[in-house]
Amino acid sequence: MDAHHNFLASCSSFEVMVSILFIAYYFPPAGGAGVQRSEKFVRYLPSEGFLPIVITSPGALGDRWTPRDEAFPNESLSKTQIFRAAGPIPQDNGRWNSRLGRWLAYPAQFSKWWVKSATEVALESIDGAKLIFATMSPFSTAKAARQISRRTGIPWIADLRDPWALDEMQIYPSFFHRKLELRRMGRMLSSAAGIIMNTPEAKAALQKAFPFLRKKPVTTITNGYDAADFAGSIPSRTDGKFRIVHTGYLHTELGLDLRRKRSFYRAVGGIETEVDILTRSHVFLLRAIEQWIGRHPEIALELELVFAGVISEQDRSVGENSVISHLIRFTGYLPHAESVRLIRTADLLFLPMHNLGGERRSRIVPGKTYEYMATGRPILAAVPEGDARDFLKRSGVALLTKPDDVGGMVRHLDNAYSAWKKGVSLIMPDYEFISGFDRAALTCELAAFFNQVLEAQEPRHNLIPAS
Repeated sequence: MDAHHNFLASCSSFEVMVSILFIAYYFPPAGGAGVQRSEKFVRYLPSEGFLPIVITSPGALGDRWTPRDEAFPNESLSKTQIFRAAGPIPQDNGRWNSRLGRWLAYPAQFSKWWVKSATEVALESIDGAKLIFATMSPFSTAKAARQISRRTGIPWIADLRDPWALDEMQIYPSFFHRKLELRRMGRMLSSAAGIIMNTPEAKAALQKAFPFLRKKPVTTITNGYDAADFAGSIPSRTDGKFRIVHTGYLHTELGLDLRRKRSFYRAVGGIETEVDILTRSHVFLLRAIEQWIGRHPEIALELELVFAGVISEQDRSVGENSVISHLIRFTGYLPHAESVRLIRTADLLFLPMHNLGGERRSRIVPGKTYEYMATGRPILAAVPEGDARDFLKRSGVALLTKPDDVGGMVRHLDNAYSAWKKGVSLIMPDYEFISGFDRAALTCELAAFFNQVLEAQEPRHNLIPAS
């Protein structure tokens, strides 16, 4: 964690609040994992001397990827300047038109709209900002930030919540399209004054793929959890059930589609070799529980599986076609506060990830990982080698297995259930390590990186630390 917290010691308050243009397509009242990073940064940046001016989308569409969180508007954002791009948001022109556009590498109507609208709103609202912070995805946000920076002379920082063209889960029509996107990524990031990746592996991959970016300030700021969300006592339960919980998206449809077309995508170079996305779903967990219940039928009387989040028809179908379908509950999307309450009541949390072949390490850590760790509850973590596995192992709360290891899952399920029955714990949480992912601490790191970039752009006396 030393590298992860390389800027923490330099955090300090400032006499003069520095305005920053904060471009984030996903922002309240939209919900979902992508919103949390932006909302928490905006909440805590003022205490670090930075005043965000938010440029965002017209609002929540209520679709699968932008569900509306009814808990907003949030009082913590009541004094924040928020400017929204003009709608309507361009919709998909149909499956075949979208597919043709992907093959011909045409910019999507959505991307063209977002770049144009975000740029126009930002130029009208910039109001003395000293820095532009662009959090992505969508990755077209980089183009908007670059245009605004060129027209105003204000430096911009790229914040990659996912590693863009270096994302091992991304599927492209061909090797050519992958290389084209990689080239676009390098070109856009070359204009940034600083770059933030959200895992150490992603940072290493960035600097290996683009050696010319090594001269720029590049850091890692992970996702995290907000300690305030976990304050107070854990809601009590009287149902007597051994509750297994998963929150967020399942990727059943994408995983099944990739398995059907894997040979084709491998031949044309559209995927990184030996990636299996189906393991980032509930498919293998259900297989494990079916085996477990088959050996110990009496456990079914005390078992409950809860899947909270927006699901697809394929996600639901897999659950309904399982022999343990009567034990499964799909809650649909839950506001973030309710999601946190749910995971705090779990007897076992489930964290699946995609599978990778060979000695490759994943560059991704699912956002839910940090909140899972913060609960201090045991986590059945079916994850590949990489930062997620490293963090979970260090946290002391994980029961680790490979993503497709059904037998390993059965053993962990049996051990976790036995411990629950006896009222003992299988885990020893390292709360000192876990606390390093608190959103307030991460925002402190972000502020320190802002100062580093600003000090490289202008004389140091423009930013005077308070005594």
